[in-house]
Amino acid sequence: TVRTRQWMKEFGQVYEQQYAVALFNSVRFEIEGGGGTQSQLLHRKDPLAGRTIFSGSLFQYLEENRKWRNRFVFVPNDYTINLYESKAAHDRGLHPKVTINCAGYKALTSMEEYMELINKSLPGVKAKVGSNPFIKCETGFPLILWHPYARHHYFCVMTEKEQKKWHAVLQDCVRDSNNGLPENCTVKTPAFTDAVRLHRQARGQYGTWDMMCGTPPQILANLVMESLHPDIRNMIVPRLKGKMQQRQKNWMLISDAVYKQVLFQTTGQYEALVEACEAQRGPLDARLRTDMDQLITSKEHVSSKLRALVLPKAEQILRTNIQPYINSILEALMDPTSRGFAEVRDVFFREMVEISKNSLNGGGKEKMGENMERLSMLAFHPVKMQSCYEKVEELNLEGLQQRFDVSSPSVFISRAQILMREQMDNAVYTFEQLLNQSLEAQGDSDMCKITQRCQDRVLKKYDYDSSSVRKKFFREALLQIIIPYMLQQLAPSCSPELPRFKELIFEDFSRFLLIENMFEEVVLQSVSKDIMMAVKEAAVQRRHNLYRDSIILTNSDPNLHLLGENPQVDWATKFGGDEPEGPVSSADEGRVFGRRRKQVVSMIQPDGVPLPYESCLEVPGVELIPEEDAEMFLSKEEDQLENEEDQLGKEEDLGPKSPDSVNEIRDLINPVVEVVVPVITVEDGVKEDVTHVTTVEVDKDEAAIQNAIEKLEIAVQEDESEQITEISAAESDNESSPPLVTDSSSREDSGFQSPTSEGPVTNEDIPPNKLEKPADEWRIA
Repeated sequence: TVRTRQWMKEFGQVYEQQYAVALFNSVRFEIEGGGGTQSQLLHRKDPLAGRTIFSGSLFQYLEENRKWRNRFVFVPNDYTINLYESKAAHDRGLHPKVTINCAGYKALTSMEEYMELINKSLPGVKAKVGSNPFIKCETGFPLILWHPYARHHYFCVMTEKEQKKWHAVLQDCVRDSNNGLPENCTVKTPAFTDAVRLHRQARGQYGTWDMMCGTPPQILANLVMESLHPDIRNMIVPRLKGKMQQRQKNWMLISDAVYKQVLFQTTGQYEALVEACEAQRGPLDARLRTDMDQLITSKEHVSSKLRALVLPKAEQILRTNIQPYINSILEALMDPTSRGFAEVRDVFFREMVEISKNSLNGGGKEKMGENMERLSMLAFHPVKMQSCYEKVEELNLEGLQQRFDVSSPSVFISRAQILMREQMDNAVYTFEQLLNQSLEAQGDSDMCKITQRCQDRVLKKYDYDSSSVRKKFFREALLQIIIPYMLQQLAPSCSPELPRFKELIFEDFSRFLLIENMFEEVVLQSVSKDIMMAVKEAAVQRRHNLYRDSIILTNSDPNLHLLGENPQVDWATKFGGDEPEGPVSSADEGRVFGRRRKQVVSMIQPDGVPLPYESCLEVPGVELIPEEDAEMFLSKEEDQLENEEDQLGKEEDLGPKSPDSVNEIRDLINPVVEVVVPVITVEDGVKEDVTHVTTVEVDKDEAAIQNAIEKLEIAVQEDESEQITEISAAESDNESSPPLVTDSSSREDSGFQSPTSEGPVTNEDIPPNKLEKPADEWRIA
């Protein structure tokens, strides 16, 4: 408590100073304006409104009794992980047993990787994977959420295929939770990031920081724990008793308790700090608008004096220690990033091809509506986007990390993946609006040609926007790597000289013009020219698929941006004719509980694969795994049951039959699907019916799955007596309260419905960089 209060007091002083500077830059940009590359694609402000991300079941390890228990997982549109005892508990609107905010976590898929991280966090106390009983995984397919300070979470699934898909979902939760700073806040976010950076630099900590992730209170808790954690470890670990595994477990519990306490305190104190600064915003804003001209003149005068002191030293460091490595750093950044954005384009193109195929094969309007509904959430589908993310994860700065004090490339990987997701959603949203406009104007008589024309327009716009976004990302990444290194090198010679420049600033302006910020801007200006030149030269190389700076598309499609003001198209209603599944309003939520939100990742059960204890429902993959809405899935199951009853009735009348020929037996083992497609011949232009024959092979992985199921059944049977005792105790405790029963008759739900109205995540357009705040470009995003 004392350490946290001390750190928050020091941080609060820096934050108040940076808040005034950020307000000055924001007001100046509002008055003067600024140019920037105009986006060709439309941007959707609230893409996840009325959506949920994921739901399914897996096994969770409970450290209290060292048992694996089935849990129903529900991921709303804020990407928190909610664990329920069962799907029925979720459907009834009960509170989840566990809620996990994934900021700062890492999603692991092997015990070896997990134990390596454990051994690093607790030096001197090491244990092998095989000798660690409290995290033994029965199925051999673990999923672990690891955090350097908070509690770890252990899960497992039945097959490797499920493990990969669940891992993609968990990584998406971590990725979105880490991106917790709202970029549309032009004052609070720059003030916070600059305050954190200056606070760390005052303690000699330059360079990137991996734990700059999550919301501001979480980042502040990580900042406190960065210094508090080693002190507590050195004080407590020597006093821990017991075996190695027990000491590791006890240390993790202690670390989690300390982190929760620190997070609780940083949350309250940060909210009080922001509230105090916001209360002063009105008077400060009025002063800025009155004295803006004098502030700008004073700042330019002091900056010119600073340049005379800093530039000679900065240019010397730039020539000897930085320029020889700029091309190497840029090359290491460009290759994997460009491959990732190219994969985004390919994934989008493949989805377009599937839509065109369905329209050519006569899929009908309902099928078109289904395809467009899935396409609208393509950017937020963790499984389909995984191939794009994996390209960027190959980014490696080995050999340059120690020289420039870069802890790891994870900061740049996460930022590139967020940008890729944004570009994919922009491309999808633009295609939706163009297609809807074309269908309203021309009708749906020639759907394939209209789709192809809209696709070509979107791909051209994507290529231009992708180039602009990547070039901006490369410049910002280079600044994040180079500027901290230059500040560290210049600090010994320049820092003692800075106080004398404060005398040049009027006292009334001293709150808005800080010497430390102006010093960093001068250093930034000294290296910007070399960085811009390096990126410009890289754009000439065709293999990176970058547009040259001389190619500028301005108002190439002026009518397109008018479509961005239109509401999002509900394709299920437009083509399918079904009742929309839109978001549940707060007024209707209490009385219409059965209304569902649409889910980004559908859940289906593959034929012939058993699901013990509701375990690990399949996430649809990219290839050959259909996705179905919950209502359609339920209706199909009812139709199948009716058909089976009719078949049974007919078979009872006709009696048992058996195949009479070898060919019939082969057809039963390998069923053949015949599809008749009209094709135009080349010679005479006459339509012919061509039969495409496809053999559907039976999945042969059921035996391996069944073996894993038997292992889990043995583990569950060991504690049946404990469960009976717990149930009897629970029944006696619940005599005074209504019994918790599942109303299956009123809720024929497949787990796609959110019982509460979650707040949507807002992704508004980010304003261009401020002219007089270039340091904002390289703060950690």
